[in-house]
Amino acid sequence: MFHSLYGKKLGLDENNTLRHEEGSISLDSGTKTATATGTGATGTATLNKVSGKITTGALTTAAAATHVLTLTNSKIAAADQVYVSVGKGTATTGTVTVADVLPAAGSAVITIQNIHASAAVNGTLVIAFMVVKA
Repeated sequence: MFHSLYGKKLGLDENNTLRHEEGSISLDSGTKTATATGTGATGTATLNKVSGKITTGALTTAAAATHVLTLTNSKIAAADQVYVSVGKGTATTGTVTVADVLPAAGSAVITIQNIHASAAVNGTLVIAFMVVKA
């Protein structure tokens, strides 16, 4: 059964394999983790996989502020969809969410926002991503 998600048909086939309208989604093997540099408003990471996890440096992102991570990744094309989730690593305060993802040829700019009314983020975040080829 396929459902439309951001203009792409996505669903499980009869073998419970996740597929989009043009075929299956294949995920690279090997190391899929990276550590980002930068602990202020911006950071960078490099991971040339179609899926993976990035651990940020220790952040102190204020309430309502953003942290922008630029992911350098040769697997990403400008027309691809990059799905991102964020969770707390060592951080115990703040409420983080993915505010924006902008894919480009060879990279994606990921904006994480602390939506907590008063508490700053106080540690690392873990950002997971998956690239769906256009």
